[in-house]
Amino acid sequence: MKKNLLIVFGILLSIGVRAQQDPILMEIDGKPVTKSEFLQIYLKNNTDPKYDKAALDEYMQLFVKFKLKVAEAEALGYDTIPKLSKELEGYRKQLALPYLVDAAKNEELVKEAYDRTKTEVRASHILIRIESNASPADTLAAYNRIIGLKKRIEKGEDFAAVAKGKNGSEDPSAVNNGGDLGYFNAFQMVYPFEDKAYNTATGTVSDPFRTRFGYHIIKVTDRRPARGTIKAAHIMVAVPKTATEEEFKNAEKKINEIYSKLNAGAKFEEMAKEFSDDPSSNQKGGELPPFGTGSTTRMVPSFEDAAFSLKNNGDYSLPVRTDYGYHIIKKLEWNDVKSFDDMKKELTNKVNRDERSKKTQDSFVLKLKKDYNYQDKSKKNVKWFVQNLDTNYYVGKWNADELKSDKPLFMLDGQKFGQQAFATYLENNYRSVRKDENSATVKSQFKNWEKEAILGYEETKLVDKYPDFKALITEYHDGILLYEVMSDKVWNKAMKDTVGLKEYFEQNRSKYMWGNRLDAIVYECLNQQIADQVTKMIKNDTINSKHVLDLINKESELNLRVRTNKFDTEQTSFLKDQNLNIGINKSYSFDGKVYVVKVNEKLAPKNKEFSEAKGATTSDYQNYLEKTWLEELNKKHSVKIYDSVLYSVGK
Repeated sequence: MKKNLLIVFGILLSIGVRAQQDPILMEIDGKPVTKSEFLQIYLKNNTDPKYDKAALDEYMQLFVKFKLKVAEAEALGYDTIPKLSKELEGYRKQLALPYLVDAAKNEELVKEAYDRTKTEVRASHILIRIESNASPADTLAAYNRIIGLKKRIEKGEDFAAVAKGKNGSEDPSAVNNGGDLGYFNAFQMVYPFEDKAYNTATGTVSDPFRTRFGYHIIKVTDRRPARGTIKAAHIMVAVPKTATEEEFKNAEKKINEIYSKLNAGAKFEEMAKEFSDDPSSNQKGGELPPFGTGSTTRMVPSFEDAAFSLKNNGDYSLPVRTDYGYHIIKKLEWNDVKSFDDMKKELTNKVNRDERSKKTQDSFVLKLKKDYNYQDKSKKNVKWFVQNLDTNYYVGKWNADELKSDKPLFMLDGQKFGQQAFATYLENNYRSVRKDENSATVKSQFKNWEKEAILGYEETKLVDKYPDFKALITEYHDGILLYEVMSDKVWNKAMKDTVGLKEYFEQNRSKYMWGNRLDAIVYECLNQQIADQVTKMIKNDTINSKHVLDLINKESELNLRVRTNKFDTEQTSFLKDQNLNIGINKSYSFDGKVYVVKVNEKLAPKNKEFSEAKGATTSDYQNYLEKTWLEELNKKHSVKIYDSVLYSVGK
C-alpha cells in the first residue's frame, strides 16, 4: 500500500523549473505549493492530461485532500518520529546515489553493461569460501586451496569432477551441477564475477579471483547471442517435491490429457483457467511476466529452453517436466534486446545500485576534492589513533574518550573534518575490519571515512544544486507521512476500533444483505454423457459426491469438478437465471460445460450477521472515517488556491 501511495503521488524527475519561473499555485497554512509541483504530480497520474477548467478542478480536489493529510501529519509531528526520520534518511541516501558518481565513468560502465546484455555467457565455477575480514593466514590458506584445485584441472582432471569431488567447491549446488551456472549476462552475478566471466576466453579456466563470497575460478564453456525476452503463457500441473510415484503418474496423465484437448481445438486460455495449478497466472489465461535476457524474471533452464524453441507466436510446446511439475508453454510474443537508448535509463539505475558504483564514486571523490579545494591535514593529526588503538577495537569495546582535541584531518570547501568525527566513525565501524597493525588499520579506516565524509558533504548540497532531487525528496517525505497518518487515522483505526465498527454495522445493517442463495452441490461435467452418468449416480442416496468424483475421473481428471457451497445465484454465473428447484435438477449447458445441480435448500434474502459482513463493513467504515476526518481537516487548516495560476497549467 505504501508503494502504491508513493506512485500515486510520484514526481517526474524530468521536469525542472526555476524558482523565479515557478509561481505559487496554492497555500496550505501559508506554506506555498508551486505550479511545477502540482504539474509534476498531475502529469504523473494522467497519461492523457487535459487542461480544461473541469479537469483541473477535479484533480485539484484530490490534490487538496492529499496536501491536507500531509499538513496534518506535520502538525502532529510525524516527521519527527525517529522511525520515520530514519526511513526517510535511508530513502534519501538511496536517491542521492545517482548524483554522487563520476558521470563520465558511469557512462562507460553503462555502455559496458549494455554490450554484455547482447551476449550470454555459460560458465562453471569452483568456490572456496572466505570471510571478508578473514585473517591473512586464513586468506592465504583459502588462496592456496583454490590454486591447488586449478592445478589439478590444468593437469587434465575434469572441471565438474573436481568441483563436486571431495574437498572441491564449497558452493552446495556443485554436488548436483558440477559448478555449472548456466547462461547469464549483465547484473545476474555480482560484478567481479560477471567481469571475470566476460574477460575469460571460452574453453579456458580463469585465474583465481575474489568476491564477497570467497575465492573462485571460472571455466567459460560457451557464449551465445542473447535470446532477448519472451512473453509466454503456461498450463501447469503441479507436483510436490514429496510426491509419490503414483502422484507423478497422475500428473503426467493429466498434462497429457490437457495436451490432447489442445490438439483437438480447445482454447489454451480456457484450459489454463480451468486446469492450471499456477494461481498467479491461471486466471490470466496462463500469461507470465516477460523473461529472458536482462529480465528480472528468470525461469528454470528447461522451461526457458522450451519457450525459446517455439517458432511462432501462438505455438505451444509438448509437456515439459521441471522441478515444479509439468508444463505446456505457449509463445505469445518475442522481443530482441532493446536498443541502447531504450535501455539506458534502466541500465543507469542498475549501475548506480551495483558494485560498479564504487568505481564511479572513487573518481567522483577525486573530482570533489579538486572542486572544493581539499587540504590533507592527516599526517600529524592521525598519529593519536595509531598510538591509542588496541585489540579491544576489533571486538567493539574500544572508544576514544581519551581524545580531548579535535584537530583537522582534512579541509574541504573551507569546512574542517576533525579527529572527533573520525573517532566516532571508528567506534561505529569496527565490524568486518581485519585485525592488523595499528598503522594499517587506521590508514584503511581513514580512507573509508574520508570518502564517506566527502560524499556526505556533497549530499547536503544536492537539494540546492538539483531541483529534481529536491522534488524527489519531497515525494518520499510526503508519501511516508501520508501512509503513516492514514494508517493511524483510517486504516488501522477501522480495524482496531471494534466498538465503532460494530456500531457502524448496526446503523447500516440494511446495506449488508444476502441475496437469493442455494445450498447446493454443483457437478460441472465435461459433456452431456458424463452429466447423464452423474444424474443417475446421485439418485442413489448411498453415493456421496466424493464417490461420484472418484468414479467419473477414473479415466480422466478433466471429466468432473464438484463444488459444495451456499451459492448466491445472482453472483454465480453458472447458476444465474436458472430455474432450479430443491432436489436433483435437469442438466443444462453453460459456457461449454454441462451442469447437474442438487439443491438441498433455497435460502431467501436476509440480513448478514456482523461476522459475515465484517470485510465489507470494515471497508465502508474506513471510507466513513476518512470522510469525517477530511471534514475536520478542512476546518482546521487553511487552504488558498490561486485560480489564475491553476488554470494556466499546461500553457
